[in-house]
Amino acid sequence: MPASDGFLALPSRCSKPRTQGITHIFDKGLTLASIEGLYEVAGDYVDVAKLGWGSSYITCNLAEKIALYRSLETPVVCGGTLFEVSYTLNKIDEYKSWMSAIGLTHVEISDGTIDLPRERKLELIADFARDFTVLSEVGSKDAEVIFAPYEWVKWIKEELSAGAWKVITEGREGGTAGIFRPSGEMRSGLVEEIAHEVPINDLIFEAPLKAAQSWLIAHYGSDVNLGNIPPEEALGLEALRLGLRSDTLKAILVKE
Repeated sequence: MPASDGFLALPSRCSKPRTQGITHIFDKGLTLASIEGLYEVAGDYVDVAKLGWGSSYITCNLAEKIALYRSLETPVVCGGTLFEVSYTLNKIDEYKSWMSAIGLTHVEISDGTIDLPRERKLELIADFARDFTVLSEVGSKDAEVIFAPYEWVKWIKEELSAGAWKVITEGREGGTAGIFRPSGEMRSGLVEEIAHEVPINDLIFEAPLKAAQSWLIAHYGSDVNLGNIPPEEALGLEALRLGLRSDTLKAILVKE
């Protein structure tokens, strides 16, 4: 049983399948044995597994991985790069058929690298949402591209209205773009503006590094949705959520 059910009376956490407090891991090529090992120690805390970039297209054991994650009650989503490649090559219909054939129920729709007109992106979100659970993503993978907070808010709201289940705020796997500066420092003013204007439960903040995870949990609570989490950090992130690490102990457990 999760530690939150024990004698410490830690913050209550919903059991899987969760719609808030989501931990979205970034699978860059885990073996089946590695996935089993992860779930042995932290399976209660993993909600979505993203197969990084376009790697799912060339993964040797893709069918077995999807089947394993499904048996562990964890939906799998391909990285948004595979969607962007499919769009660039005019293969969107083929991409949808491929995902259906391999049993995927979730899709990431992003435009962090390509030029995708806003109206077309919204059309695609609505189209995919008829058959898949859509996680759309806002923000550029180019660290030099900076959008105003009002643009982020406008785009996020549009994508939710178009049918996205959650909107991901870009951070890359290293926390160096989107809601982060190239140095890794969070653009805290941007995040605060987004969170002020959009229901926090509708967002997944990409936060691969502990400093960002701690800041987001301290500001928005244990049930903030966090993405691009290295699999080996899933248990550590849950400890942060519950105040079981010094970084969040006071913010989560000390009542003023």
